[in-house]
Amino acid sequence: MTKNAAAPSSSNEIFTLQELHPDDYRQQTRKATFVIVLIFASIAMFLASLLALVFGSPTDESSNFKLNLTGVLLGVVVTAILTNSVLKKQPWMAASVYGWRLKRSLMSVTNSMHCVKAGVDAGDILAMRVLRFYHLGLIQMQHLDGNPGLEPEQVRDINALQDKMQGLNLDLQQNSLNPDWISQLKAKYPAK
Repeated sequence: MTKNAAAPSSSNEIFTLQELHPDDYRQQTRKATFVIVLIFASIAMFLASLLALVFGSPTDESSNFKLNLTGVLLGVVVTAILTNSVLKKQPWMAASVYGWRLKRSLMSVTNSMHCVKAGVDAGDILAMRVLRFYHLGLIQMQHLDGNPGLEPEQVRDINALQDKMQGLNLDLQQNSLNPDWISQLKAKYPAK
């Protein structure tokens, strides 16, 4: 991966697809997952032991179980805060952050698909751009995750949109998604 994908991820930030090699992506996400699990296990064990040591009873094991469980739950919270505030900015987290942002972008389109498709049916160029980004992002996510390919219905939808866009002489490389575009489509084509 040549670019740093761990840029801040504001909900109004434009997301741009990047070229990533699937094997590198999977290796980097596995490494990041391993590091976070190791951090969580260390924090949870430390907090559980500390709580049991300070507040536990050597004779009442049920009391210690509750303290151990509390330590583990606190470990989840501390790890989540640490991951969100510090770890996601680290270079070794870039692939994981990129994958998360890609999936969030795809989900934002999926959640508004009725508006997007209504816009495409009405010939709205913005809707076509958003749907094309969705198709390109979906293809990339399948590729990065090592999935074999798309369903025949998805391929038909992709080809139909490509034909429509080419007929209008529109650029097929819609590699960016501005969240404002989805808001505009929701306002223009509200759910019925």
